[in-house]
Amino acid sequence: MRIGFDAKRAIQNNTGLGNYSRFVVKVLSEYEPDNTYFLFAPHNMDNSRLKALLSHLNVFIIFPSGISKLIPSFWRLFGSKRDIIKNRIDIFHGLSNELPVNIRNTGIKMVVTIHDLIFVRYPHYYHWIDRTIYLWKFRYACKNADMIIAVSEYTKCDIISFFHIPEEKIKVVYQNCNPIFKQQVSKEIRKQIVEKHRLPGHFILYVGSIEQRKNLLLAVKALKQIPEEIHLVAIGKPTPYQQEVERQAREMGVTSRLHIKNDFPDEDLPAIYQSADLFVYPSFYEGFGIPVIEALSSGVPVIAATGSCLEEAGGPDSIYVSPNDEAELALKIREVLNNENLRKKMAERGLEYMKRFDSKKIAKEIMAIYLSVASRTN
Repeated sequence: MRIGFDAKRAIQNNTGLGNYSRFVVKVLSEYEPDNTYFLFAPHNMDNSRLKALLSHLNVFIIFPSGISKLIPSFWRLFGSKRDIIKNRIDIFHGLSNELPVNIRNTGIKMVVTIHDLIFVRYPHYYHWIDRTIYLWKFRYACKNADMIIAVSEYTKCDIISFFHIPEEKIKVVYQNCNPIFKQQVSKEIRKQIVEKHRLPGHFILYVGSIEQRKNLLLAVKALKQIPEEIHLVAIGKPTPYQQEVERQAREMGVTSRLHIKNDFPDEDLPAIYQSADLFVYPSFYEGFGIPVIEALSSGVPVIAATGSCLEEAGGPDSIYVSPNDEAELALKIREVLNNENLRKKMAERGLEYMKRFDSKKIAKEIMAIYLSVASRTN
């Protein structure tokens, strides 16, 4: 088959939706090589990760031509239809919650991945204009797709609840993290990278955007109730919320134990994960929670929050606490840090749980959806 993808995020975004987009193209091109894959990108950017994908002989990239070059966002939503038809695409997959408009009557089958409906469940995190645009785009994609891929059971339930989509139209397909997190980093290299970034000897790790929804402040508050030799390292893109976290850390007297790193090289992350005593992820809401499986793949025990899909990502042997209870989080942190056997058990069983996110298995699940959709008559 000739399979097309919306590749905007694959080019522009080095986290989240971008990682997912590149992951899908990578595993399909590797494990389902008999197809040809076309990435429809609104404009070109220097993205080394994307260049690695394009090294596969069965992957091609398509940019807008003519006047469409002047308005890339318009081309993505409306103008790409002509290029999709021109390249004889059998199935078009919107990798990041959207589909081109008015493509349904072309006979091209359509699949869309919906990552989360945070803007519906927690509207106060978004400007009303953004909410309005997202609501239209997501609802249009869900209504017009031949099949919807949800990244978690929790997201599937939200799609059914908020958009009233029939359950049989939605398939849950998990994603995997970058394989570099499964590769063991030597003790010597870990020590060098910890020293390079001036990090403490013992620390709890958080990885994710420093934004209100992800709730780093809960972990900062818990610092007051755990031994002083334990520090908290937070790695992620800053937002104005970071200032609130730092302000409260000063008021609680834990500033010296909080280490926030905003510009952290990806290649150093595996060593930092493997150097951590524990990973904490107290987010109020996630579509899936990739940092959790990065931590478990690195052999690190995890404490995450209840209330969304994190139990799906972390499995039965991670620990879950209320995202509003710093005392409960502190209690569980102390329990894990004070019990070597518990840490070892959580790490070992976490690695076993990660087998369900095998990349080859995921590629076959996505291809099965494509084949099912392709076999339908209009």
